[in-house]
Amino acid sequence: MNLIRLKEVCLVFLRLGCIAFGGPAAHIAMMQEELVEKRKWMSEENFLDMVGATNLVPGPNSTQMTMHCGHVRAGVPGLIVAGLSFILPAVFFTLLLAILYVEYGEVPSIAPFFYGIKPAVIGIILNATFKLGKKAFKGWQLWVLGLTVAIMSFVGWNEFLLIIGGGLVGMIWLGLDKKNVKIIGIAPMMLLLKSVSVGITNTSIFFSFLKIALVLFGSGYVLIAYVDAELVTKLGWLSKQELLDAIAMGQFTPGPVLTTATFIGYQLKGISGALWASLGMFLPSFFLVGLLVKLIPLLRKSKLLSSFLDAVNACAVGIMIAVTIQLGYDIGGQWQSLLLMAVSVFIVLKFPRLSPIWIILGGGLLGYILLLF
Repeated sequence: MNLIRLKEVCLVFLRLGCIAFGGPAAHIAMMQEELVEKRKWMSEENFLDMVGATNLVPGPNSTQMTMHCGHVRAGVPGLIVAGLSFILPAVFFTLLLAILYVEYGEVPSIAPFFYGIKPAVIGIILNATFKLGKKAFKGWQLWVLGLTVAIMSFVGWNEFLLIIGGGLVGMIWLGLDKKNVKIIGIAPMMLLLKSVSVGITNTSIFFSFLKIALVLFGSGYVLIAYVDAELVTKLGWLSKQELLDAIAMGQFTPGPVLTTATFIGYQLKGISGALWASLGMFLPSFFLVGLLVKLIPLLRKSKLLSSFLDAVNACAVGIMIAVTIQLGYDIGGQWQSLLLMAVSVFIVLKFPRLSPIWIILGGGLLGYILLLF
């Protein structure tokens, strides 16, 4: 074990974990500049290969990229250290926000601020959905598949079954031929498993987020759709308002967007719930990336697997469309909320590179002011 390289990996990703605002695309851009351009850990081609490979397995793309890069620099220990160094600062900051929110979120002087944040989040989700849709809807078949899933999700179909079913339909429609029949794998079948318990326990929290993590293809923003399906619709652990609060708080922290799980875990069962939710959300990525570094050449050659995952991504965006519409409907009952949503959508479309944290801060301040009238 090269301790010098391991220390370097730790310091690089700890720093990135503390300053990496802006979502997965921004995180990957920072890594490209720091590790390819500045430190020369790998070539541009190798970096792009890893970016592509992370889209072939479930989990948070940018977090998995830190693990890939850590493996390149310091082997398996580097994989583990890089992932932990990038994740832990965000978990800590999100947990701190969760504690402050639960303690003060309903205090009259603080509540109006969160009133403005909720509509502002709609713009952020819509912007992420738009960006993901441009990548996911590669052809007319995927457009049809994604929009069909959006309609079915909006009228109440189970989102998990739509994801797995849509993936299989896309696999057959786009990629199946007589010469290329391979096993997709068992991870997506986790969608069909029932939760361990309908009660809120550390075990049920862990397995609920573990199940989500094992089928979470694409950007971390897709988590919104999965949490809405599992914890809001199916289990009833959260209200849609609480989900919006969790999404908003997750935007305040640097690092992976999926630390929203930490915030939700604390809402459900305090510090122990936050830790078990975080473990369930991130643990699969360490194993998947450890496997993926050995399988990248094979995965990139599979037309069938690529078609399945293209369809899964299109279905995930379709579900995000439905969730965005539903969330907007639920909170748009007052003119102040409608105005805040409109302003949020305009700003994110006009300034797509603007960090989500400014949208949230602005929405909170504007909501506070509007409630004075």
